[in-house]
Amino acid sequence: MTSNHTRNPGTPLDLDWVMGAHINKSAVERRTATLTGRRTVKKDWQAAWLLRAITNIDLTTLAGDDTPGRVHRLCAKAKQPLRPDMLEKLGLNGERITVGAVCVYPNRVADAVHALQGSNIPVASVATGFPAGQTPLPQRIQEIEQAVEAGAKEIDVVIARNYVLTGDWQAMYDELQQFRKACGDAHMKTILATGELGSLKQVYQASLVSMMAGSDFIKTSTGKEPTNATLEVSLVMIRALRDYLDRFGYKVGFKPAGGISSAKQAMAWQSLMKEELGDEWLKNDLFRIGASSLLTDIERQLYHYITGHYAAKHRGGGERKKDGVLDTPPKAFGATHHQDGIKVRDVYS
Repeated sequence: MTSNHTRNPGTPLDLDWVMGAHINKSAVERRTATLTGRRTVKKDWQAAWLLRAITNIDLTTLAGDDTPGRVHRLCAKAKQPLRPDMLEKLGLNGERITVGAVCVYPNRVADAVHALQGSNIPVASVATGFPAGQTPLPQRIQEIEQAVEAGAKEIDVVIARNYVLTGDWQAMYDELQQFRKACGDAHMKTILATGELGSLKQVYQASLVSMMAGSDFIKTSTGKEPTNATLEVSLVMIRALRDYLDRFGYKVGFKPAGGISSAKQAMAWQSLMKEELGDEWLKNDLFRIGASSLLTDIERQLYHYITGHYAAKHRGGGERKKDGVLDTPPKAFGATHHQDGIKVRDVYS
């Protein structure tokens, strides 16, 4: 994970700040309703936003039947998420576009590292008793060490939700500090499992404690909870990121995960990041989307953008229609077009 900002080293636990947190739920709901109630990105600019979204994806497989072959196929897609002819039609002939990372279980890290050799795509590994975080602490730390030794550059750790539900912030902080130490140079993405935390206030508090303990990213969900990433929870976490930056000067990344499977959803989260934190948080050193099927829909929408219709079903689309996110083809799509501040040729920079 290359970055132009200083890595968050963590700070002493500020319990006064954590305990004094207050969240206005009605205000959160009103704010996020503005994203779903309007077109978040101008139609002419959507293709570049979706190209950017590809670079934000942590392409993920976390299934009980994962095999080396499945991981290798996923990595091949990660290295070439769009066909060369599509890139050429989008004015990006010769450009290299890849996803942000490939995320797997610790036992599959070596497979992914081997498949991604020479690509500069980092391997991320879940750890610490994913998804429940209920295994003994030494075992959770050992999982981190195993994944790092196998070549993982990013570790997605899960918090013990009981600490949040009982308000034992010191225990949560101490445990995450141990996780961060075990990660070493690998970046730590801390999964809050927000669907199991009880309230938006607790989401905000857990976000603060995670950052104080040295998290490089905070992440909404494991993808295994009944309720995964929502815009309301994301807004609360993003406000925590902003508050932490204002107080300590360290930028921490954000990763929504679980249930984000459409291009329209991806652009809603991109818009939230841009409006709340600015363009810098659209780049993949500060913003990732955990997803397994999102890339398929983005490819489908970009095909429609290029051709004006959807590909045949076996190629990821359907008949000629106007029900997609990108519901008109471009009049012209050149290298100098700006996409709400993003140049097409600069979407990967």
